[in-house]
Amino acid sequence: MKHAILGVGGVGGLMAGSLARNGETVTLVLRSQSLERYPAELKLESRFGDFSFPAERVAVVPPVDVLWIAVKATSLGESLAAIDSKKPPRAIVPLLNGVDHVAKLRALYGAERVIPATIAVESERVVPGHIVHRSPFVRLNVSSKGKVLLGSVMDGLGKLGFTCQFVDEEATLLWGKLVFLAPVALATTASEKTTSEVAHDPEWQKRLFGSVREAIAVARAEGAKVDADKVIAFINSLPQGMRSSMQKDVEQGKTPELDAIGGPILRGAEKHGLDAPITRELVDVVKEKSPRE
Repeated sequence: MKHAILGVGGVGGLMAGSLARNGETVTLVLRSQSLERYPAELKLESRFGDFSFPAERVAVVPPVDVLWIAVKATSLGESLAAIDSKKPPRAIVPLLNGVDHVAKLRALYGAERVIPATIAVESERVVPGHIVHRSPFVRLNVSSKGKVLLGSVMDGLGKLGFTCQFVDEEATLLWGKLVFLAPVALATTASEKTTSEVAHDPEWQKRLFGSVREAIAVARAEGAKVDADKVIAFINSLPQGMRSSMQKDVEQGKTPELDAIGGPILRGAEKHGLDAPITRELVDVVKEKSPRE
């Protein structure tokens, strides 16, 4: 099957290397100004084994079966210029953080073409063409509407070490990630601590798990089937030293994905008449730490 990766950062690079390792045909979609200096080979260092492959690099999405979108939510709009709207790929699988991007992509490319998905992992592009997968897990969840097209792909990734699952309810799929991602990203960035340090600091733990419960309330109001105890247990099981991508972005002077990650919880709370004071406080702290636009 032919795949294209739009956004070859930590997540996109991990997907590219893993798909290629399984024998899939993979093309990297890069900004035109990056094509000449991008390495001819992509190198992946993974907990599941190291792998390198010669990378075909283009500036416009070619005819493919699956386009995986792994850009930051903050750059989604400009990145979509790489897609020929008259000849879109057979399927588009967004791996962005948040929930709002799905409706935007469907409005542009059609509801049937867009297959929502989420990925939970710590993976980082250390330099262009060199990806390091740091977490001991990769959790890839995909909407069940993609089961026919992506069934064999998911099986192959599962054999590499991914935990793959098809999820029937899209609200559960999307909010199931956000209810742990948002509290962890916001708390680690606000505190400048690792996930495990936050979870074991009494004051920050109170904020972290309070934000989880606020996110859970909004997610349930949106129709998602999520459980606060399971989310907290998962956070407590995360390896020591794990840091969120939002935390890294702020440290590097980059604009964080605040609206994509914290925004749905705050807007959802207002929509459903719920309270989310802890999440609001954390968003405000991160905003103060973020670069001024």
